[in-house]
Amino acid sequence: MIRLSLLLTLTLAGFLEAAIDLRLPTENQHLFSNEPDRFYMYVDRVFEGETSKPWEAGSFGYVRNAVRIQDQVILTKFHEGIDIQPVNRDRAGNPLDLVSSIADGRVVHTSPIAGRSNYGKYVVVEHSWEDSQIYSLYAHLADITCKPGDPLKAGAVLGRMGYTGAGINRIRAHVHLEVAMLMSQRFDDWAAGIINHHGNYNGMNLTGADAARFFLSHKANPKLKFSEFIATTPVYFKVAVPAHRTPDFVTRHPWICRGNPEIAASWEISFSATGMPIAFTPSPRQLDAPAVIAVRPSGIPHSYLTRNLITGQENKATLTESGKKLIALLMNDFPVSEAKTQSTKN
Repeated sequence: MIRLSLLLTLTLAGFLEAAIDLRLPTENQHLFSNEPDRFYMYVDRVFEGETSKPWEAGSFGYVRNAVRIQDQVILTKFHEGIDIQPVNRDRAGNPLDLVSSIADGRVVHTSPIAGRSNYGKYVVVEHSWEDSQIYSLYAHLADITCKPGDPLKAGAVLGRMGYTGAGINRIRAHVHLEVAMLMSQRFDDWAAGIINHHGNYNGMNLTGADAARFFLSHKANPKLKFSEFIATTPVYFKVAVPAHRTPDFVTRHPWICRGNPEIAASWEISFSATGMPIAFTPSPRQLDAPAVIAVRPSGIPHSYLTRNLITGQENKATLTESGKKLIALLMNDFPVSEAKTQSTKN
C-alpha cells in the first residue's frame, strides 16, 4: 500500500512537472530557421522622408514609431505580441493559413465581431501551467471555428488567418499572437466608463511576455517552465506598494512571489520596460502610496522607454498617471463600479 501511494505521488509529481508541448500557431516555422524576414509581418514606415518595410516592427517590444531623441533614433510604440506572416495565399491574395493553439488549454473567449476591437476577430485560450493560468491570444482572424469552453490539445485549430481589425489590409494579413498573464479578475470595475465587450479578456487586461523569445528558449530547453522564462526578463524599474493583503495576482501566480508574504508591510514589484510584472517581493518597508524605488539609469527620458509608465531621467523616476493606473489594476486597488453597486442595492 505504501509503495502504491509512493508510486501515485511520484506519478502525480511527474505529471505536474511535465514539459509544455509548445508549438507555433501556424505553418510558418521560419522563427526557428533564423529567417525573421520570412516569419514576421513587416510594417510600412515613413521616417524623416524615408520609406521602409522593417520586419522588426512585427516582433515584440518597442519596435514602432521612430523618433529622434537628442542624437539617437529610438522606437517608442510598444507592440505586445508577434505578427506572423502567412505561408499560403489564394489567387486573390487572401491568406489560407489555419491558426491553432500553441499548447493544451481551453477556449475562454472569442470575439467574432471584427469592429469590437483593434484585434478584429480574436480568440483567447487559457493554459494551466504551474498552478497558474497563462493566456494566449490570436488576433486578426478571418474566421473563428471554436467556442468558449472548448478543450484543446496543442495544435487544435482555432480559425483561419485574416486581416480583420485596425490598420491591416490584405497584403499585410497576419496572425497577432500574445502570450500573457491576466492582470485583474475585476477589469470591468477598473475600466468603468469604457465600452468593453470582452470582460476580463480585454487586451488591456493581459500583460504580454516576449512570445518569440519564449518559443526560442523553449526550443533550446524543452523542459523550460514559464516561470523560469519570466524570471530571465530584465528588470527596468521597481515600485513599492503598500500591502493591505496578498495581491490576487500573486495568489493566481504563486511562483512570482519572492519571499514570505507574512512579513509584507509593502510589496516591491519588479517590472520590465514594457510594464510586465516579473517578481513580487514582500518587504517590511512602510509607505503610504506606491513609489518607484529603483530604475535602470538612462540618459533618454524614461517615459520614452516605458510607454510613459514612469517619468524622469538617469537614476530618478516617478510614476505617471498611466503607471499609477497599472499599479491599481495589478493590486485590485479600485472601487467596485457604480453599476455593480446599484445592482447589489436592488
